[in-house]
Amino acid sequence: MKTIILTLLTIITIGCNGNAQKESKATSKFEVTKTDAEWKKLLTPQEYAVLRKGDTEKAYSSELNDVEESGTFVCAACAKELYRSEHKFDSGTGWPSFDRAIEGGVSYGTDSKLGFERNEIHCAHCGGHLGHLFDDGPRETTGKRHCINGVAMNFIPDAPKKE
Repeated sequence: MKTIILTLLTIITIGCNGNAQKESKATSKFEVTKTDAEWKKLLTPQEYAVLRKGDTEKAYSSELNDVEESGTFVCAACAKELYRSEHKFDSGTGWPSFDRAIEGGVSYGTDSKLGFERNEIHCAHCGGHLGHLFDDGPRETTGKRHCINGVAMNFIPDAPKKE
């Protein structure tokens, strides 16, 4: 009985070690830096909550889920090119998903907001929180799923080709 109680106390102590309170940690410095007040002026409240505070938009709420035309997804905060539409796929999760980013478009870090570490994706230019990286993407390509908040991006359609 003492062993069971000791084991439970150990699990509770380890589980409540404060990881959920840790801030997101990006692995690099970013070119664009602004004060919190400047970001609040520049972004909508929902963009600010996601890009600057690491929140997550509600699943299936982004109109970017339905984008099927050719174009580029850019950071909503700084317009850095992040993803191409040909790398977008329907993951069934409710968020825009891509199997790869444009080279130099994103950077990676970790967050522990849920009590365990996850691979976090940031805009490589301004450091805005975009979403998370998972290893359950299409096996026939990269096997990666960049699960991205639609509110963190804007879509720019490709210019029509001249004939």
